[in-house]
Amino acid sequence: MKLIGVEGSPRKNGNTEKLVQTILESASENGADTKFYKLIEMNISHCLGCFNCRETGTCVTNDDMQLMHQEIQASDAIIIGSPVYMWQVSGQTKRFMDRLVPFIRPDFTTRLNGKKRLLLAFTQGNPDENAFKSYFEYLENLFSFLHYDIQGTIVASGTRDKNDLLQQADTLEKAREIGKKLVTSCG
Repeated sequence: MKLIGVEGSPRKNGNTEKLVQTILESASENGADTKFYKLIEMNISHCLGCFNCRETGTCVTNDDMQLMHQEIQASDAIIIGSPVYMWQVSGQTKRFMDRLVPFIRPDFTTRLNGKKRLLLAFTQGNPDENAFKSYFEYLENLFSFLHYDIQGTIVASGTRDKNDLLQQADTLEKAREIGKKLVTSCG
């Protein structure tokens, strides 16, 4: 089983990175081949809105997103992690999401080569875990519409300082359980 983690925080070794890495480590311990990608360290340009990719399945922009398209096609499961900024994913994460258009044909069928399980992982400064619930549900619906098999959402709330997640034993344990479950649900 191959699992990739895509993390969209600009902060190095922050809470979002720790959350995604915890899930990946657990999955690896349970037999998954895992890779981690930090979007801020990649060369991913904005979508040009040309929709060439809708017709051809290939983006005209030659950057690191070409690698990400290959990695997604080769994976069984994907984790997308982001901090919540202004009630949304970070700009880096949104740019990545916008560049997923090549996987959708003009008739809205998918070019994904098989069932792709998707887990969303969020960190937020707000201590109320449900503060952005409607946004998280929106993203689950969006990715479901794009033919991903939604495995759920994990939220680490009250994570303002860089190491706040490390003080949340329950959230870390939940992340480890999710990593294990991603592997066992893939067969």
